[in-house]
Amino acid sequence: MTGIKVTPDVQVTVRGDLPPVLAERAGRKVKRLFGLAHRPVLAASVRLSEYGNPPVVAQANLDVSGRRLRAQVAAPTAEEAIDRLDAKLRRQLERSVLHWEARRGRRPGVDPDEWRHDLPAGGTVPWPEGVREIVRHKSCSLARSTVDDAFFEMHLLDYDFHLFTESGTGQDSVLYHAGPTLHRLAQSTPPGPHRLSPFTLAVTVSGQPAPVLTTEDAVDRLGMLGLPFLFFLDLERARGNVLYRRYDGRYGLITPAA
Repeated sequence: MTGIKVTPDVQVTVRGDLPPVLAERAGRKVKRLFGLAHRPVLAASVRLSEYGNPPVVAQANLDVSGRRLRAQVAAPTAEEAIDRLDAKLRRQLERSVLHWEARRGRRPGVDPDEWRHDLPAGGTVPWPEGVREIVRHKSCSLARSTVDDAFFEMHLLDYDFHLFTESGTGQDSVLYHAGPTLHRLAQSTPPGPHRLSPFTLAVTVSGQPAPVLTTEDAVDRLGMLGLPFLFFLDLERARGNVLYRRYDGRYGLITPAA
């Protein structure tokens, strides 16, 4: 029997007043990258979101044989966002092989520029003043992971942070990009780095416990401090939550499933 390689279509959705030709262009560019994946791509989607101010955000999600891979960029125009997405997704796919090897015991490779989101010229995305509405709430089961596994997931999903349960301590934890090592680990109640499961990633471990807050207090604190996200323990369950700013200036909330 002769094997047949099936290439899935790219599902493209558009938010805002963007011409259909741009959606078609984004889909074609993403589909051309399937050959770079080291395993078959089973599904793919692209979302183009025009917020006006802030700029256009382009996001791609690939299912690479059951492993999700994600890339997200922002740019002043849709055309530039599509080009940036193409370049970033290409880098994600080319580096994914190295990180699959890292899961099998090798030390993860780190490129300092790898962890900086693609932003419009001039630096950060301007967030509207006074917008503190939570428009996305995601509840998920937190995987018990080592720091290296959390790093691997954060890279493939192109996140600024990754919420997980650290396997050695059992603590809800967040790994994010910061500090002299480019990576920092914060935990619910840090028991000390010597109790963490073994890992190889260069990481700074915060000695500060997460604040215990209501969601309303967390929203107020994030707005007051002007941070991109806030790791805190919810007042009712004392579990790790992350409140974060979206590209449109509103907020998203990630909580552990019951």
